[in-house]
Amino acid sequence: MPWTEKYRPKRFSEFKGQEEALRKVLLFLRNFADKKNKRRKKAIMLYGPAGTGKTTLAHIIANETNSEMFELNASDFRNKAKLQEILKPAVQQQSLKKEEKVILIDEADGISGYYDFGGIKELLRLIEIASYPIIITANDAWSKKLAPLRKKAEMIGLGKITPKTIVEIMTEILRKENLFLNYNLLQSIAFRAKGDIRAAINDLQSVARMRDPSVLELTEREKEIDIFNALKKIFKESPTKEILNLYNSVDMPLDEVSLWIEENISKEYHGEALFKAYSALSKADLFKGRIYKKQYWRFLVYQNIFLSYAISASKKEPNKNFIRYKKPDRILKIWLSNQKKAKQKSIAQKYARYVHIGEKRAMREFPIIRTIIKSNPKIQRELKLNEEEIEYLEKR
Repeated sequence: MPWTEKYRPKRFSEFKGQEEALRKVLLFLRNFADKKNKRRKKAIMLYGPAGTGKTTLAHIIANETNSEMFELNASDFRNKAKLQEILKPAVQQQSLKKEEKVILIDEADGISGYYDFGGIKELLRLIEIASYPIIITANDAWSKKLAPLRKKAEMIGLGKITPKTIVEIMTEILRKENLFLNYNLLQSIAFRAKGDIRAAINDLQSVARMRDPSVLELTEREKEIDIFNALKKIFKESPTKEILNLYNSVDMPLDEVSLWIEENISKEYHGEALFKAYSALSKADLFKGRIYKKQYWRFLVYQNIFLSYAISASKKEPNKNFIRYKKPDRILKIWLSNQKKAKQKSIAQKYARYVHIGEKRAMREFPIIRTIIKSNPKIQRELKLNEEEIEYLEKR
């Protein structure tokens, strides 16, 4: 049995390294139980990197409240019709096994947007009529399509687990297994996991029963390749089957990879090779558009093929000259702009609701509003600003 399942926390007291998230969850549950509270929210969104315990925390909530868990993955219903068919009965019908029920919608990033197939719009309506708490998990809670959902859900962020906490968790697992590993090796596993407790426990189980674990050479999260090395492999090496899986080891979405390739492709390729490479890049962008417009997520495999194998195969022979790859300015500008607007808008929305003014006015007057909120921690608590929003205010 995988240790990630065998030692999955079942109680709040067992859930380590996310104290602030736990505090907010308990507050949400108390508010939800107060039926007279008209301002209470019926949903929470647990967001954060993979392996930080979002789904585990949802199951703990169900266990601690003695509730039946009704679990759905957002990839199973990307539009309004599916939500009505599957989720609507769940939010209205009583639990068959227990007195209470908790509804988990895992990986909400996969639901269709507000204006295309109505997935988010329908989910918002179902939250309004729900009799039970709805828990939503997402890796990227700040994507544009989830903006309407952020207004209805209590936002609770889960950060990466510290190496110290990961070592403590692994030590406890080893104690229960009657095993021992060198402390330096545990530290090495913890640091290389980069805050992903699931990855750390998987590594721990792999090495724990080796005859001599000290000889194991752990690499950067299983040889994680940075984008510079990935580009070098694409542009300089011959295309192989392995190159199709190259981006799996790069901690970056394909959309950003595409911008890196677009920025540097003309430095490596010329003539016919450049024409073929740009043609492959345009086809990858075509599939990206179909994914977003039609929600055909299976097309991701084709986007990946054109960004990896097809571009690599465009050349007859590699350019042997050393090329210094440049970080695309568009990535930084887009990212900074999106982050700034998303946090500024979310703060303005909370302020507008609290003082009963329009959101547009709050955005226009944001420089003044920011100064007011920043100067008084009590106001920040009243508006229920999350850590990212407070950090944004402090940096301004």
